[in-house]
Amino acid sequence: MSKNGKVLVAMSGGIDSSVTAMMLHEQGYEVIGITMKTWDYESSGSSKRETGCCSLDSINDARSMAVNFGFPHYILDIRGEFGEFIINNFVEEYLAGRTPNPCVLCNTHIKWDALLKRADMLDCEFIATGHYAQLRTENNRKVVFKGLDETKDQTYVLWGLNQDCLKRTMFPLGQYKKAEIKQMAKDAGFYDLANKSESYDICFVPDNDYRAFLNHRLPHLEKEVAGGSFIYKGKEVGKHKGYPYFTVGQRKGLDIALGVPVFVKEIIPEKNTVVLGDKEDLEENHLLVRDFNLIKYEHLPDDFVGLTKIRYKDAGALATINTIDSKLDVIFHSPVVGVAPGQSAVIYEGNDLVGGGFIDRKPIII
Repeated sequence: MSKNGKVLVAMSGGIDSSVTAMMLHEQGYEVIGITMKTWDYESSGSSKRETGCCSLDSINDARSMAVNFGFPHYILDIRGEFGEFIINNFVEEYLAGRTPNPCVLCNTHIKWDALLKRADMLDCEFIATGHYAQLRTENNRKVVFKGLDETKDQTYVLWGLNQDCLKRTMFPLGQYKKAEIKQMAKDAGFYDLANKSESYDICFVPDNDYRAFLNHRLPHLEKEVAGGSFIYKGKEVGKHKGYPYFTVGQRKGLDIALGVPVFVKEIIPEKNTVVLGDKEDLEENHLLVRDFNLIKYEHLPDDFVGLTKIRYKDAGALATINTIDSKLDVIFHSPVVGVAPGQSAVIYEGNDLVGGGFIDRKPIII
């Protein structure tokens, strides 16, 4: 029996989750490693060798780490539930004219749920991941706040976790910088792990080409949506290959020349229409957030002022936020650029993650 308890560690085979397991083992926890198989490239029509968290190499790397330190390791095949929920949602969002956020959904509805179920089966009090984030208890609530290394902070993709999940979750890497984690791996003799490249692409989309992925999943899509209209300043200026192949804010790959730089301003799936605009046309002062989850507060205070990020690498902008008709009403103090329906709007108070949700679609009239 360990002195600190039993913890189930999600191990992708990468440096962050591997050092997480190593660290907890050395701190006296009884560690059990688990690697989740969520996808394989053959299902997406790719002939390329798999890389990343679902590859055979990554699974073997995770198991090798467990063997080295003498703790159990299991492989959990969740391709069925992952595909039914995450992949179907990914496709449906593009068909609805939105830009999906699969990593958030995967964390919220697949990975944490799968981890907690197996933790119960294995009598583990805790689960742990290699996310760069931190946790504390305040007012009887678990509060997520930014990791020490802001360049690696991953709180943006954690807004969907509820209090029951957070009460059993550990983020051991939150108090460290990435350089320190790499040094820990080297000090333990895992030089290959320390030098292992990291992937930031969506795990189930080969080469990050979501258009090819959509065509593989829906073989007739390209013919069905071809010939839609590009609209610029209220007039049709050309035809496009289909609205699902565009995202709000996109400039490159439009295959249209108007003599000035133009961007995707709005996608209207009902009309197979892509509305173009100048850069200043992308500015927005207001958005609505659906399906939101609060972490720091049980109820959001009236006229709450927080920093709101509308994409992962966004610096964020101050906004006044209220709850109206089961949605968050977000009014920015200065305009933000490229509000993409379907992406996450994530709210911070200082370094604390207040909560977040999905940007609601607000069609324009043309």
